[in-house]
Amino acid sequence: MSYRIYLVEDDKNLNLVLTSYLEKEGWQVSSFLTGSEAEDAIKDPPDLWILDIMLPDIDGYHLLQEIKKVSPATPIIFISARDADIDRVVGLELGSDDYLAKPFLPRELVIRCRNLLERIYSPGLQIYSVPPYTINEASRTVKTNDETVDLTSKEFDITLYFIKNQGIALSREQILAAVWGTDYFGSDRVVDDLIRRLRKKLPYLNIETIYGYGYRLVKS
Repeated sequence: MSYRIYLVEDDKNLNLVLTSYLEKEGWQVSSFLTGSEAEDAIKDPPDLWILDIMLPDIDGYHLLQEIKKVSPATPIIFISARDADIDRVVGLELGSDDYLAKPFLPRELVIRCRNLLERIYSPGLQIYSVPPYTINEASRTVKTNDETVDLTSKEFDITLYFIKNQGIALSREQILAAVWGTDYFGSDRVVDDLIRRLRKKLPYLNIETIYGYGYRLVKS
């Protein structure tokens, strides 16, 4: 499938190299050298953003927040040459789906993009009903009373994971692997933060805390 990808990277040489690798996969790539150029394109969301944190004009964190206002479910991969642990945690908390610390091999970025795109846009998707919510896996939306609940990509992923595993006790490690991927490196407290936000947005989704272990979605 020919996905649309927006690449925001201010290093011109790296931008050209990454664009070339991504286009070899058959993807349609629009590349930007500044945050302001990318900001103008937010109104026409792609299938995936690849976003550098350190930009010459607009902070990458600010740009991510602006993207999420328009298309909260669109996946984002952060790339950065700064402190890897801090940027990784902050980026994930703000709603990014993956993180790559510079320097990295262009092929690694391609693999991460492919895995993320296939996970989010894979065929054979279903519609689930967990009253009062209707979860559409294909459109990646959650609705209640015909109104769409505004969820980030990660919030939708964890909702879907719970729904597919109703009644099952899930450890934080299992949730991390399913939602963030097995190569995630960081604190499992991102799970707690994400569930705290999810409980506010989906108050009727009965997610139980299993102290010292993880969480369980109670069967309706």
